[in-house]
Amino acid sequence: MNLENKENKDILTLEDIKALVDTFYSRIREDELLAPVFEDRIKGNWEKHLDTMYRFWQTVLLEERTYQGSPGMKHITLPVGEAHFEQWLRLFYKTIDELFVGQKAQEAKWRAARMAEMFAQKISYFQRNKGGIL
Repeated sequence: MNLENKENKDILTLEDIKALVDTFYSRIREDELLAPVFEDRIKGNWEKHLDTMYRFWQTVLLEERTYQGSPGMKHITLPVGEAHFEQWLRLFYKTIDELFVGQKAQEAKWRAARMAEMFAQKISYFQRNKGGIL
């Protein structure tokens, strides 16, 4: 996607969600810290993961109920810490700020920060308790 020619607008459609997800995860896949974690978990099945992320953000931001699942349980055993979440948020915010402006764009950043905080707490608890029940 050519970011220089993109007229920034808010996140309003599924195509906007796809632009966000595709750009963000292309950055994840190139990131020195995050790429190994994602590659190990996704094992090359990026198409399925991206489709899940389209549906997740479509549900969260556009209130179109296309995602059903429990993302917390899928992330609980990831070998990550605070630095991973900080980098994840940096890349997410950068992507939002380069592609979008508006209320939904701000909501996406707010929601991402809350999710990162929640996942970090759950993963930390899980790690401290050697896989204890949440």
